[in-house]
Amino acid sequence: MSDFENILVEIDGGVATITFNRPKVLNALSAATLKELSQALDALVANDEARAIVITGSGDKAFIAGADINELAVLGATDGQQVARYGQSVMDKLEGLGKPVIAAINGFALGGGCELALACHLRLASDAAKIGLPEINLGVLPGHGGTQRLARLVGKGRALDLICTGRHISAAEAKEIGLVNEVIPHDELLSRARELAETLASKAPVAMRYCLEAVNQGLETTLTEGLVIEANLFGLACATEDQKEGMGAFLGKRKPEWKGR
Repeated sequence: MSDFENILVEIDGGVATITFNRPKVLNALSAATLKELSQALDALVANDEARAIVITGSGDKAFIAGADINELAVLGATDGQQVARYGQSVMDKLEGLGKPVIAAINGFALGGGCELALACHLRLASDAAKIGLPEINLGVLPGHGGTQRLARLVGKGRALDLICTGRHISAAEAKEIGLVNEVIPHDELLSRARELAETLASKAPVAMRYCLEAVNQGLETTLTEGLVIEANLFGLACATEDQKEGMGAFLGKRKPEWKGR
C-alpha cells in the first residue's frame, strides 16, 4: 500500500490510518483518489492486523474539500451517472467494510468529503471544521450518497436545509444535529481519533462486524425484519471462538484474547 500517489496508508497497533494527501488542492476527491481509496479498503479488509480505521486529510485546512471540479465540469448525462454510481460504490464499500471506520474531520469536509464522512461509522470533528453539501451552487446535487445518508442520519428536514441551501455549518452545529459524534480541539483531534480507534480495535472482531452489519441492514428494513437480522447475527456470534473466549474471560476475570473467528 506504499504505491499510492494521493493517499497515505499506515498500520500501527491494530489501527490503520488513511490520509488524503493532496493538500495543494485541499485534498479534492479526484477519480484517481477514489480508485486508490477503493484499493486501500480492499487491502485493509484482507489484513487481520488492521481492526479499526481512521480517515483524515493532510494539512490543517481540509479533510476533503469536495470533488475535483475540473473533472466534473466536462461531464454529460451518461458520464455523470457513471461517475455518481462509481463514487456511491466506493462509499458503500467503506460503510460495509466490516471494520469500524472513524472520520477525523480536520477542516473543510464539503461535497464528496462530507459524503465520505457520512459513509464512515463514527465522525469526530475539529472545532475548526466546516461541513456541507454545496453542490446546489454548482447546478448539481450530491451524487456520492449524500442525499440518502444525510437524511437517514439527521432527518429529512435538516438534510433538505443543508442540501438545498448548500450552506456550510460549524462543527458545533454538526454535533447539535447529530451529524458528528464529537467536537475536539483541533490540536487534539488525531490523538482522540487514535484513542477511539484503539478502543474499537480491542473489541471482538467478528462481533464488531456483526454489530455494524446489524445496524446498517436493519436501518433499511422494518423493525420486525431488523429484529430477525439481529437474532440471526446473534446466533452466528454464539458459534464463534471469540464468543467462547469472551465469556470464558469474563467468568475467569481475565482479559480476552480475540482470535477473530
